[in-house]
Amino acid sequence: IEDDVLIGTRCIILKGVIIGARTVIGSGSVVTKSIPADCIAAGNPCKVIKYIER
Repeated sequence: IEDDVLIGTRCIILKGVIIGARTVIGSGSVVTKSIPADCIAAGNPCKVIKYIER
């Protein structure tokens, strides 16, 4: 888990997954594969919903 990541409540993050910097993970998500930086992701399995523009 990189810098400035927000993880919602009751998330399950599997072993070996990398969550990129400045990413938001929605509550109740099951993160089964790596999530890139600067995005919003949620769901079961967790997938990118939107990329955050800086």
